[in-house]
Amino acid sequence: MTAAEHGPEAAVELKDVRVTVAGLGVSGVPAAKVLHRLGAQVTVVNATAGDKQRAEAAELEALGVTTRLGDGDTLPEGTELVVTTPGWKPSSPLFLAAEQAGVEIWGDVELAWRLRQPGAAPWLAVTGTNGKTTTTRMLAAILAAAGLRTAAVGNIGVSLLDVVLGEQDYDVLAVELSSYQLHWAPSIRPHSAAVLNLAPDHLDWHGSMAAYAADKGRIYHGNTVACVYNAADPETERLVREADVEEGCRAIGFTLNAPRPSEFGVVDGILVDRAFVEDRAHQAQELAETGDVTPAAPHNIANALAAAALARAYGVPPAAVREGLRAFTPDAHRIAEVATVDGVTYVDDSKATNTHAAEASLAAYDSIVWLAGGLAKGAEFDELAARAAGRLRAAVLFGADRALIREALARHAPQVPVTELERTDTGAMSAAVALAQELARPGDTVLLAPACASMDMFTNYNQRGEMFADAVRELDRASAGTSLGEGRGED
Repeated sequence: MTAAEHGPEAAVELKDVRVTVAGLGVSGVPAAKVLHRLGAQVTVVNATAGDKQRAEAAELEALGVTTRLGDGDTLPEGTELVVTTPGWKPSSPLFLAAEQAGVEIWGDVELAWRLRQPGAAPWLAVTGTNGKTTTTRMLAAILAAAGLRTAAVGNIGVSLLDVVLGEQDYDVLAVELSSYQLHWAPSIRPHSAAVLNLAPDHLDWHGSMAAYAADKGRIYHGNTVACVYNAADPETERLVREADVEEGCRAIGFTLNAPRPSEFGVVDGILVDRAFVEDRAHQAQELAETGDVTPAAPHNIANALAAAALARAYGVPPAAVREGLRAFTPDAHRIAEVATVDGVTYVDDSKATNTHAAEASLAAYDSIVWLAGGLAKGAEFDELAARAAGRLRAAVLFGADRALIREALARHAPQVPVTELERTDTGAMSAAVALAQELARPGDTVLLAPACASMDMFTNYNQRGEMFADAVRELDRASAGTSLGEGRGED
């Protein structure tokens, strides 16, 4: 195998290289197709052999790709390169065999980076435990408002391979990267990058918090203009200090408070830039108002500041920041207001699948009936319960690990009434919403911020959020019907 040196002006030669692709699915199938098209001798291995996998394998076999189902542990003989999908753990036997044989392991993001052509669009990259997708989409909206050809790509659901090898020309890309992807992407060198926050997550995959943080920190390596960090999260600043960056690259913080020099922050409801201005010591540039951010919850203001910092690092004018933030529409199930029924506001933040995300969501409201529970993924809830205690009117708990949340609330918020829902059938969410309605008072917020994964009761967080929203809309219809009925009676 011959490969040019790492960097944006390099492209790898893969013709006749014997490549093993680890895993089928959303990432593996496109990677196998790309490698085959580039002339590699491709073998795809997959541990499972269900109907879906057999269908994907048949599609690849028709192209001339070798597939091996039911054995994801054995390294095919003669393998010169392994390309992995994000979900495979570093401790997988296949990778241990590859390392012992001196075979490189790339993720699909690393492959995309190596296949970039000279003059390719630079990457503005985003990672963090929470807020990645929202920030990346905000960034793309700001870049587009500046008249730049751009796209939100990567872990956001748009394959970097498709973008890098596609016919569409871009000026710059807004790239979301997960810790899984960064682990297998040692060569990427973004123009600028941001780590939004760090909290324990995916530790079963990474093995430790230190390893998880180190993989997140890879996003800063080789940055040329700006490493954007969260001034309220010292770990993100530590990652900047430890990063090997290009000469002249700057550390740029963001904060919900008034910014110091080289920071973005908030002053009297105005988002301001005190980093990319002529006189950082005495000058700040107005970018937007907090009301331009939807929703204007504190953690989402932080997302907007990080997106603005990356855009400004690329040279985007201030007016485009305001225009882009105003044009941005959040994805579903991210602190989305569903309805107000009898003076109570119902909010869907089903995407809050860990304690860090739930804490940010809870901090946005003053009096809350909290819907929470699911699969804890090894999380602990004491800190979350202690910080939320003063905002909770009541809690409705459901799911496999609801007892962990109940016990944390008993220790740190014993005054909060807790109702547990034991049922797990398709009507469980409607029952939870009905219980919350009974507990709520006018002015309260019923907040679905589960702090847990969804797969014990639902297909994914999307289905969980949709079932919540359906139940709330049914409440709304019932309330409207009651009001109309009462009115007719008075007539």
